[in-house]
This record gives sequence, structure tokens and C-alpha cells, in this order.
Amino acid sequence: MQKLQLILKDKLDKNTKIFFVELIGTFIVIVFATGSIVLDAKLNGVLGLPFIAIAPAIAVAIGVYLFGRISMAHFNPAVTVGFLITHHLQREKKLFLTYLGAELIGAFLASIFIFSVIGNEMNLGANAPNYIDFPIYVIVGIEILASALVMLVILIVVYTKVAKRFGGIAIGAIFGLDIFLFGLISGASMNPARSLAPAVMSGYYVDLWLYLTAPFIGTSIVGLVLRNKF
Repeated sequence: MQKLQLILKDKLDKNTKIFFVELIGTFIVIVFATGSIVLDAKLNGVLGLPFIAIAPAIAVAIGVYLFGRISMAHFNPAVTVGFLITHHLQREKKLFLTYLGAELIGAFLASIFIFSVIGNEMNLGANAPNYIDFPIYVIVGIEILASALVMLVILIVVYTKVAKRFGGIAIGAIFGLDIFLFGLISGASMNPARSLAPAVMSGYYVDLWLYLTAPFIGTSIVGLVLRNKF
């Protein structure tokens, strides 16, 4: 990993560095996020929700510590939109497409990897809301809330010097906590790329609309509210 960081630091231009670290980071996060679900299903649920929550939390933390200084470790189109609103990408709007392309490619590569290495159980880990126990407005509201909490913690880490030391832990923890608390309600995607790739690869499109809208709403609300507060 240290050799990879040196190569990225010394030999590539800014846009290329961002593209590759976002692709790699998104790949890692989604392999852990969806792979934990597929693996749990393959083992008949013996790992359970704690494993499904902790696995992506660890992946996010690793990604932030490895690549945060290069790309700010978005790994998520909804987070990228949030940063666009807070003016982090305003001066170089072309970076938005760099981030988006890297995140989508990383996500699809992750789903291909999961299918090839672990299996195709649970629609490759595609998100699914709990319509049996909760009405649609609660499900949508929870997905918006979960995404907003992620964006809030990220902005606190970015703008607070003390928090930066624990940035990976804090951001990973909020992802894991959201999944643990809300996963059985809304599916707790918080990441459109994380939902899109397994849905397309498995052919399960039923609830995809939720995960292509609610995360963007959640991160955009926080971005709009806090863009001038720090």
C-alpha cells in the first residue's frame, strides 16, 4: 500500500490520482458492504447484522486513511454532490465527472468480483427496504436521515482539525452505525453506486429508485445547511 501511495503521489496528475484512488476506494467499500451480505446469506445467516454493519465500516475507515489526503475519500456519488454544494468542487467542476466515473466503475468492478469470488446470493447484496413492517414514508425518511448523518460527520471531520485525526474511525463508524440501526428498515445504502451496481448485475431493479434519490436528498440537505457554517 505504501508503494501504491508513492506512485500516486509522484507520477500522476491530480485528476488521474483522484480517479484511481476513488475507483480503488469505492471498490474496497462496496466489496465489503455487499460481500458481507452475500457471505452471510451463503452461510445461512450465521454472521448476522453486526458483521454486515462492521465490514463496510472497516472498509470506509481504511479508505479514508489511505486516500483521504488525495481525493477526500468520497467513494459515493451522494457525498460528491454534497461536496459540490459546499464548494469543494466549485473551482474545478470537471472533477465531478472524474469522481462520478471512478465511483461507478469501482462499484461495478466490486459486484463482478463478488459474483466471481463469493456468489450471487441476495441479489449480490442489493439493498431492499422492509415494506412489511414500515410504511414507505418512514423508509424514505430513514434513508434520507442515514445519508444526512454520513454527510454531517464527513463535514465535521473535514472542517475540524481535531476530528481529522480520527476521521477514518468517525466516518467508518457512522456508516456501520447507520447500517446496524437502519439496515432492517430502509436497507441503509447511503450510496447510489453501492445500490446501482448489484441491482444491475443481478437484475433486481424493484427498489432502485429509492437508493438513486434518497441519498442525494440527504447529503444535499446537509451540504446546503452547512456550506457556510464552518
